[in-house]
Amino acid sequence: MERLQKPAYGIPHTPEAPLFHAENVTVRYGDTVALHDLTFTLHQGEQIAVVGPNGAGKSTLFKLIAGEIRPNSGKVTLYGTDPNDHLCIAYVPQRKNIDWSFPVSVRDVVMMGRIGRIGLFRWPRRHDRDIVQASLERVNATHLADKQIGELSGGQQQRIFIARALAQEAELLLMDEPLAGLDIPSQEQFFTILDDVGISTIVATHDLNLAAQRFDQVLLLNTELIALGDAARVLSAENLTNAYSSHLHTRDDIIIADTCCNH
Repeated sequence: MERLQKPAYGIPHTPEAPLFHAENVTVRYGDTVALHDLTFTLHQGEQIAVVGPNGAGKSTLFKLIAGEIRPNSGKVTLYGTDPNDHLCIAYVPQRKNIDWSFPVSVRDVVMMGRIGRIGLFRWPRRHDRDIVQASLERVNATHLADKQIGELSGGQQQRIFIARALAQEAELLLMDEPLAGLDIPSQEQFFTILDDVGISTIVATHDLNLAAQRFDQVLLLNTELIALGDAARVLSAENLTNAYSSHLHTRDDIIIADTCCNH
């Protein structure tokens, strides 16, 4: 029998197991295939960029890793067990899928990361409030604690979601297009904070240059896995052509993928 290592809370982790493993995974929505026959492994401690054209299955992949959906065929594991109900995963969907008008403060958003630890219908303890405060401090956002989350800039909102992951004591942070609409200084601050907190992070992005410059590994996806590894190998002309097809344009010997904003 395989020995399991039980974390402080949540689902036990298998020692030496990879962070995430997919084996011949296919996901369908009705007759539409979102992901087809994916087999790959991700390891703890890495920062990974997921790139590919619109409709490539990036958001579906994130929901699969987060345990929000199950594959129609194949098997997925997180630290050696089923991803469902793991408290160690923090998932931030695309900004367009978040209700920014909801009347909740920044402090309350970060406290939401503690719910799995506290339990439903139980009040936060002093320990939980201290963790929330420390999480805000780590992302330089204590001065924002009493603001409504929708009042913040895009860069500030992403910092708050990193703080929520810290409060959750997450070991894996999934962020779907967190850099969309952020200016260069906000992007720089985002990466500085990510480097500082040291959480394994998987980020979906349309920016191939950013993926190449900022991430340890790049996963190139278009329903099927095109390539996974270091950027120099993954973002080759052949792989990009396979992934982006008619979305690719050449200008002054530079390959440009025209997929942003559904244009």
